[in-house]
Amino acid sequence: MGQAPSEVPGTWKLHVPANLWYAATFRRVGSVKHEETPASLRSSQPGDTVRPDQAGAASTWWILVAVGVGTFMSALDGSVVNITLPVIQLALGTEVATIEWVIIIYLLVVSGLLLSVGRLGDMRGHKWVYIAGFAGFGVGSALCGLAPFVAALIGFRGLQAVGAAMLFANGPAILTKNFPAHRRGQVLGLQATMTYLGLTVGPSLGGWVTSQFGWRAIFYINVPVAVLAVLLSVRFIPADPPAEHVERFDLKGAATFCCGLVALLLGLNQGNEWGWTSPGVGGAFGSALVLLAAFVVIERRVLAPMLDLSLFRKRLFSAATTSALLNYICLYSVLFLLPFYLIDGRGFDSAYAGLLLTAQPIIMAIAAPLSGTLSDRIGSRLPGTLGMLLMGAGLFLLSRIGPESPAAQIMLGLAVVGLGTGTFISPNTSALMGAAPCHRQGVASGVLATARNVGMVLGVGLAGAVFTTALAGHADPGSTAALFGAVQAGLLMASGVALLGAAVSAVRGS
Repeated sequence: MGQAPSEVPGTWKLHVPANLWYAATFRRVGSVKHEETPASLRSSQPGDTVRPDQAGAASTWWILVAVGVGTFMSALDGSVVNITLPVIQLALGTEVATIEWVIIIYLLVVSGLLLSVGRLGDMRGHKWVYIAGFAGFGVGSALCGLAPFVAALIGFRGLQAVGAAMLFANGPAILTKNFPAHRRGQVLGLQATMTYLGLTVGPSLGGWVTSQFGWRAIFYINVPVAVLAVLLSVRFIPADPPAEHVERFDLKGAATFCCGLVALLLGLNQGNEWGWTSPGVGGAFGSALVLLAAFVVIERRVLAPMLDLSLFRKRLFSAATTSALLNYICLYSVLFLLPFYLIDGRGFDSAYAGLLLTAQPIIMAIAAPLSGTLSDRIGSRLPGTLGMLLMGAGLFLLSRIGPESPAAQIMLGLAVVGLGTGTFISPNTSALMGAAPCHRQGVASGVLATARNVGMVLGVGLAGAVFTTALAGHADPGSTAALFGAVQAGLLMASGVALLGAAVSAVRGS
C-alpha cells in the first residue's frame, strides 16, 4: 500500500497489499466453571441462549444464511476492491499515494468502531444494529459507485466501513445466541467458510465485472445483496431485547479507544512508506500509547465500560484473543510475501499467481466447519493448538521454496497453511464467544474482530520490516537472489510466530 523507505537500495519496490482490510433472550444464571468441557458432558455454556424449542429447528439455519450473506458480501467487497484499485486510479486520474486511501480509510474506520458497535448491540439489541449495518453498507456502496472524484470515493468508503463494522461486530454474537453450545463450533465454522469463499471468488469476479461493466459496477453489485440480506435478517433473525438495565453508552471510552487504535494502525500501515523512524510514524505510535493507556484508566473507573476488562481475567478468553491475533499475523504475512515471490521473483503473471494462491482459502473453507464440529465434541484447546502447529509447519515449508521450486511444492505449503488456519479458526472463535456472558456477546465479537484487523496490519508490518531489512542487508539488493532470501526470512519469522500461537493456545485451559 506504500513503498519502502527510499534509503533501501536496489530496484525492488515494497507495496503493501490492499487486502488490509481484509461476525439474548435469556439470562445466564450462576457461574460456569467448565468453559471447555466437551458438549457431550454439559447442557449449557456462557452464550448458549437458545430456547429449547428453537434448537434443531429449520428456521435457525436461516439465521446462519442471513449472517452468512453479510460475511460473504464483506469479504467479497474487500477482495474485489483490492484487485480493481489500479483501474480506479487510472479512471480518476490520481496517484498511488492517494488512491491507496480507499483501502486505508476502510481499515481504520472498521477497526476503530468494532468495540463501540459491538457494545451498542449488547445495549440495544444485535438484530437491529446488524440490519442497520447492512443498510449503511448498501448505501455506502451505492455512493461509492456514484463518486465523481477520488476524495468523494474515500469519504463514501468511510461510510461503507461504518456499516461493515456493525456487521463484523454483531454477526458472531447473533450466531452464538441463537445456536446451542453443542453446534456453535460447526456454525461458526460455516460462517468462516463464507469468508474464505468471498476471498476466493473476489479477485476473479472483480476482474471480470470491471472488464465488462467498469469499476463502478463492483460497488453497485453490493446493493441488491444488501437488500436481500436485510430482508432475510428482518424475517429470520430473532429480536433480542435491549439490556434489562439500561446503561449509558461509554462515549469517552469509545472515542479514546477509536482514536488510539486508529493512530496505532496508521503507524503500522504507513511505516514502510514513511519510514519506521520518521516523525510521522513515531508521533502515531506515541499518540496510540497515550490514548490506549488513557482508555484502560477510563474503563477501570466508569460504571458501564465499553470494554469489560474483567473478560480478560478469564484465561480462556485472553488466550483465545491472543492466539487469534497471532494467527492473523501469520496469515497476512503469507498474503503479503507470496506475491513478491510469485510475480517479481518467478515471473508468473498475476492470473497464474492468483490461481496458485487459491490453494490456501479452498483448504481453509473445507477444514473450518469440520474442525468446528470436532471442537463441539472435544473442546477448543486440542484443535486450536494443532491448527497453529500446522500453520507453523506450512510456513516453514514455504520458507524453503526457491527459484526452481515446482508449483506443487508451493501449493502444498499453502495448503498446509490453509489446513492449519481452518483447523484453528472455528474452535478458537467458539471458545472466545463461549467464554463471554450473554450480555457481553457484542463486546466479545468486537474484541475478536479487532484482533483480526490488528493482526492483519501487524502481519504486513512485521513481514514488511523483515523483508526490507533482508533486502538492504544483501550484497546485491536488486537481485532475485536478494528477493528470494528476503521472502524466506519473512516466512521463517511468521513460522516462529505460529509456534508462539500454539503455545498460547495450549495454555488456554481444559
